[in-house]
Amino acid sequence: MSPSSADPSAAVTVLIADSSRMQAQLLTSALRRRSEFRIFTCLVDTTSLLQAVASTPAKVVVLSLNHSANIANQMATIRRVHLSHPDVAKVLLVESYDRELVVSAFRSGARGIFCISDAHFRLLCRCIQRVAAGQIWVNTEQMNFLLDLVSEVPSLRVLNSSGHQLLTPREEQVVALVAEGLSNRDTARELNLSEHTIKKYLFRIFDKLGISSRVELVLYAVNNGDPRQAEWLVGMSHSIPDS
Repeated sequence: MSPSSADPSAAVTVLIADSSRMQAQLLTSALRRRSEFRIFTCLVDTTSLLQAVASTPAKVVVLSLNHSANIANQMATIRRVHLSHPDVAKVLLVESYDRELVVSAFRSGARGIFCISDAHFRLLCRCIQRVAAGQIWVNTEQMNFLLDLVSEVPSLRVLNSSGHQLLTPREEQVVALVAEGLSNRDTARELNLSEHTIKKYLFRIFDKLGISSRVELVLYAVNNGDPRQAEWLVGMSHSIPDS
């Protein structure tokens, strides 16, 4: 690792981690021409990243996502770095993105996603400065992905002893909301259904599970429930039939 020669007191210390040697060299060379940055480099694997972040005063880590490698493993690396160094801002460089990638990146601790295929280098510099200042770098489409996630209805998959699914997707949503402590009225409002329909769902759920009260349902959900990640449920509250 080697920092840039320019070291003004106000410079933002940036750690570049890129699996592509050529891209890393080009990016590092370009950023080192900017006096507002102090640049370090390292390999993109978890061990190298953790060692580099621990040994440098990095304010921002810029990680280049390798789309030909396992995305989940790369997100796990970001998460490891974030858990070890939550005060260091992480920016993910991507060639393209979709909803799943955006949600996974921000869940893993990223403070910004920058698409290098359709944005100017000067914009990347601004991105680094903004996240270094504690802000989030996100475009409108990415923000909509995250807002959709917040508004989605949770679901709780309930399995029997053989591992078979016992309830319909809508019934699973009802169980999840009841387990969170929502009343019939609040559950109905959340699912855009009538309170009477929620009661019918609960009777059906009680019958399937062999229980007779909300308390038993909550306990059953705690012992037998398998919470689903929210991104599995896009639009479910609108697409699932009421019966």
